[in-house]
Amino acid sequence: MLTQVLVTATESNLGGRVVARLANVGGYEVVAPGALADDPRTVPIAVHLAAGDHDARARRRESVTTGAAALLETAQQHHVEHLVLVSSAMVYGAWANNPVPLTEDAALRPDLDFVFARQLASVEQMVDDWRTSAPGRTATVLRPVVTMAADGTSGLARALAAGMGQRSGEDDPGAQFLHLDDLASAVVIATERRLDGVFNVSPDGWVAGERVRALAGSAPKVKLPDRVAEVVARIRWRFQRGPIPPGLRSYTKSPWLVANDRLKEVGWRPTVTNEQAYVEGTEAKWWTMITPKRKQELSLGAMVAASLGLATAVVVIVRRARRRRRAL
Repeated sequence: MLTQVLVTATESNLGGRVVARLANVGGYEVVAPGALADDPRTVPIAVHLAAGDHDARARRRESVTTGAAALLETAQQHHVEHLVLVSSAMVYGAWANNPVPLTEDAALRPDLDFVFARQLASVEQMVDDWRTSAPGRTATVLRPVVTMAADGTSGLARALAAGMGQRSGEDDPGAQFLHLDDLASAVVIATERRLDGVFNVSPDGWVAGERVRALAGSAPKVKLPDRVAEVVARIRWRFQRGPIPPGLRSYTKSPWLVANDRLKEVGWRPTVTNEQAYVEGTEAKWWTMITPKRKQELSLGAMVAASLGLATAVVVIVRRARRRRRAL
């Protein structure tokens, strides 16, 4: 008899990978939340992928906590015994005094300016409350680092990767990049073994700051004072000439590197290195991320600027010519 697994965000790149892997494992039947409406059946396992899907939540202007609350209500109604939550290592926060690497026992200190990370920390607490509210329940919380793939790099991941590639100091922290395939395999292991607890998900080690710059093709830059750099970053993001939205900058300038020992102890192994995931998942330069409409606006702006410059030059030449004639 097949074990039913409730999975959210099956339409996402991660969701598709998880569904395919569960099918290959065999013995599982994936059901979507909508298929359970008014159906009293028992579903023993739930996998919540939607919480970590920043882009989809942002497009729909949905709160991460609202979606998690709905999932937990469904889990309550259908007598779920084990829940897998895909959160993010961003809940640790990026701070100069973070230990390197961070273990699962580290305190959660997400950047207060970055709402998504704060909401994920709240969702983790909601899941823990659900787990302890009835006997026999277990929950796996997965905290992946920046997750990438050729067909599945989110806008948030691109912004983080691009920002890390633009850093410009010898003391820049390292970075970690996880392939979506490896995150999917972690989700499946957590489902199969009903792991109870928190597990970081990352490749072995990390990429040094200078190596990230080399992979990004960034030239060395003068390091600006923090206040000046913050203003410049906000202006660049406003005009789509930089990839860092407000709230993310701390995650590109301070360390939040994690250890993967706990997950490896239960049999999980990364198959793609940090560098390989970065190379596969990144795009070229900032202008490749601009929408066609914005490109047209920038082109028109450049044409107007060039025309004004030419007109100004003509006026100056004419005035000089007149002055010479008068002098004669």
